[in-house]
Amino acid sequence: MTRSRLAPGTGIVTVPGGAPVLRTSGGEFLRIDTGGVTGEDLVRRLAGEGTPEGDETSDEGAHTAELARLVEAFEAAGHALSTPPRAPLAGRTVHVLGDPVLTAPVARCAGAEGAEVHRITPDDVAELARAAPDDGAEGRVAVVWCLDSPVPDGLWDTADRLPGRRIAWLRCHREGAHSWIEPLAADPGDVTSRHIRLRRLAATPAHRELAAYWAGHRTPDTGPHPTEASAALIAALLTADLIAWAGAWAEAGAGASRATVLPVRRRLRRIDLRDLTLTEHPVLPVPDVAPLPAPAAARTRAGAAGARP
Repeated sequence: MTRSRLAPGTGIVTVPGGAPVLRTSGGEFLRIDTGGVTGEDLVRRLAGEGTPEGDETSDEGAHTAELARLVEAFEAAGHALSTPPRAPLAGRTVHVLGDPVLTAPVARCAGAEGAEVHRITPDDVAELARAAPDDGAEGRVAVVWCLDSPVPDGLWDTADRLPGRRIAWLRCHREGAHSWIEPLAADPGDVTSRHIRLRRLAATPAHRELAAYWAGHRTPDTGPHPTEASAALIAALLTADLIAWAGAWAEAGAGASRATVLPVRRRLRRIDLRDLTLTEHPVLPVPDVAPLPAPAAARTRAGAAGARP
C-alpha cells in the first residue's frame, strides 16, 4: 500500500450519520463510495495514521486491498499525493535588484516559495543580456527589477533583451501615488517595458507631458512611498506572476509557455498606494514596423550624390 496523504487544501468531512465526503481544494464536496472500507479507516489512512505497508488495518471490517484501491483512486484524481509537494518556485533562480523597500519583501516571498534568490546589479543584468541563450535558463531563471520612482530613460532597454536569452523579465515602478506592475516577459514576442511606454503614450492626449515627466522634467518626488502593507502587496503580486510562469513550464515544458501563461504576459496592473486599490489593463506587444520610405526628392539627391561619373 502506498503512503499517500491528502493533497494540500483537501479534506474529508465526516457527516454525522452519513458517509464521508471529500472537500476538494477548490471547495467542492464530493461523495465517496468507500465500498467495504469504513470511513474511519479511510480517514486514518489518508490523514497519515495508517499502519505500515502489508499490515492489516486496526478495524476488522476494513480490507487492505480495497483500501489500497481507494487510495489509488484518490491519487489518480489528484486528491492525494505519495510524495510531499514541491514548493512552486523550487529549482528556479530569481535575480532581484532595485530599491530595498520593494526588493526585500520580493526576495522574502520568492525565497519562501522555494526560489534561489540572488541580489544583483544593473551591470549583472547587462551581462545576462549579453550572454548566449542557455537551454538550462529557459523556464528556470528570472530577473525582477523594482523601482520606487519613475523609470529613467533607457534604464530598462538592456533588460528588455532578457526574454531573447530565455530569461524571464518582471518589473515594477512608481509614478506619484501609483505603482505599476508590468507583465512578465519570457519570450521574444512578449510585452517589454518599451512596449508599455509606447502603449501608454498612445493612450493619452497628454503624451508630450507624460514623455517629459519620464525624461525627468518634473519637480522633486513627494511620494507617497510604499508602506509595509503596500510593499507586501506588490511583492505578493510579483511572486504570484513568478509562480504562474514556473507552473506553466512545469506542466507544458519549453515551447508551450506563451499560451499557458498568456494572462500573466498580457496584464498591466496599477496599484493606488493611498488605498491599495488594484486595477488591471490588458496590453499587447507593439509589432515592429518597417521604416518609412524616404521622400522622392531625398532619394533623387541621394542617388545623384552616390552616382559615379
